[in-house]
Amino acid sequence: MPSKARKDRGTATQTGSTSVEEYWDWVAVGLFLMVTVDLLTSLYAAEVVGIEHESNPVMRYLLSRSVGVVALAHIAAVVLVSYFFYALFEVLKYRSGDGRWSRIALELYIGLFVASGLFVFANNLTVVVLGDSLL
Repeated sequence: MPSKARKDRGTATQTGSTSVEEYWDWVAVGLFLMVTVDLLTSLYAAEVVGIEHESNPVMRYLLSRSVGVVALAHIAAVVLVSYFFYALFEVLKYRSGDGRWSRIALELYIGLFVASGLFVFANNLTVVVLGDSLL
């Protein structure tokens, strides 16, 4: 059961019928898929089939460097994406009107972010199992 503080905070930052905390939960899922799962499966795929099978040129470049460089790049990505979503939520909070279309666009964007993370995960597993990318 959520604490009273979390419950109060959630209702204080409502954007329509969905609280900002719920949006942050979905952003966290997307970040987990796009960063953590992608990082681990990319490292495993690079070890199993080699860096040349990486279809993302930025990731291919990073994988040719040390694991520390790869980890730092992923941490930087988390910071940048988190700041982007924070700025987006702040803009939506101060928008005039009911913001229905803004919420729909935000939910579609977060949904595409999570779906992209699932696709990246599936692609990396395909590289490991079949030795070739879906792209």
